[in-house]
Parts: sequence; C-alpha cells; structure tokens
Amino acid sequence: MATQKSKKRKFVADGVFYAELNELLTRELAEDGYAGVEVRVTPMRTEIIIRATRTQKVLGQSGMRIRELTSVVQKRFEFSSGSVELFVERVENRGLCAIAQAESLRYKLLGGLAVRRACYGVLRFVMESGAKGCEVVVSGKLRAQRAKAMKFRDGYMISAGDPTRTYVDSACQHVLLRQGVLGIKVQIMKDHDPTGKTGPKRQLPDVVKIIEPKEEEPIVDKPVVGKELEGVA
Repeated sequence: MATQKSKKRKFVADGVFYAELNELLTRELAEDGYAGVEVRVTPMRTEIIIRATRTQKVLGQSGMRIRELTSVVQKRFEFSSGSVELFVERVENRGLCAIAQAESLRYKLLGGLAVRRACYGVLRFVMESGAKGCEVVVSGKLRAQRAKAMKFRDGYMISAGDPTRTYVDSACQHVLLRQGVLGIKVQIMKDHDPTGKTGPKRQLPDVVKIIEPKEEEPIVDKPVVGKELEGVA
C-alpha cells in the first residue's frame, strides 16, 4: 500500500522538480533560445512543454534530441516508461520574452561587446517589439576592480501589486567573464491586449476610461398658440 504524501510535501516536491528541470533545460538549450518550461500533469502522463525561439534545433534531426532529453528526464526523475513526454512550443514574439533577451545579452557580453551598447541594443529591440516598458540591470566588476550596478530603463514599469504577476516578465542570468561574474536581470512589461496573444487580457486596475458624453439636442421654445403677447398694441 502506497503511503499518501501530505499537501505540504507535495507542493515542495513539485517546486523542487520544476526548479531542477528548469536548470537542466537552461544549461542544455541555452544556445537554442530556451524561454521557459511548463509542466502539465494528467491522469495518464506528465507533459512537459518547452518554450523556445528555435524549435527546430531543440527537436534535432528527425526528433533525435527531444528523444534524448525525454530519456534523461525519465531516468533522472524516475518516471516509468511512457509516463512522461516532452513537447516544444515556439515563442511567437521573442522581443517580449525576458529569458530570451537575458540570454541574448549574455552572449553579447561574452563576445566582448561594451555593456552600455549591449544593454541599449536589447532595450531598443524590446521596445520595438511592442513592450510597454523595459528595465535591464547589469551588476558586477564592469570596468574597474570595484563592483557596481548599471541600470537601463525605458517606457513604463510597475514594481508592486498583483498586476506584476501578469504584466511583468522577468529573468536572471549569470555571465562568467575573466574578471569575475556579472549578473543580468531583465524585466519586460507587456502591454494590454484584449485578445490575450501579446499581453494580458485583464486591464490594469488604475486605468480610468472616460466615456464621451452623448450629444444633446438643442432646446427650442415652443410657440404659444392663441395668445397675444402683452404690450403689443
């Protein structure tokens, strides 16, 4: 008889599984535009959906690479044969994906590009992709021996409250350079989209919509019939 796991242990186990899976896929698919993972548990099997910008590279030749990843996940997390399946989903707009932009900035810095130029390039690309706001923070030993942080901002950004969960997409990356480790943090605020494709359907709570007043018809005095005006001779 299998022992029943408590709710607390289940949530902790699910969180650890997701964190470890995300770390594995980040290291394995960093060059292929990895942009996050989603785990769906069904009664029949566990579905793992990998979001990436270059789906063909993730799948590999004739689906070889995705089968290798499925085998690794199955052995590492002790899934029974056929109970776990990996799928790949393409990111439509990579300019609105924080993980993809953090990875792009990481490769720019590894290539020797100046920090300021690399960050402004990412900032411009994100804003041109239709974002409402963007913030990039790079911290560490940038030029001198003393560590410092550089912050680059554009547009409108919210930092607190419930809308940050739906509107703000954030990512953190580390760059191993010769002089030390640099930390990258990218935050992208998406714009409201009623269709829900490029942004959240729900409007921000502080947005006030002013309804235009209706056009009023001019009031015309009706003529008095059968009565003469006073004072007329």
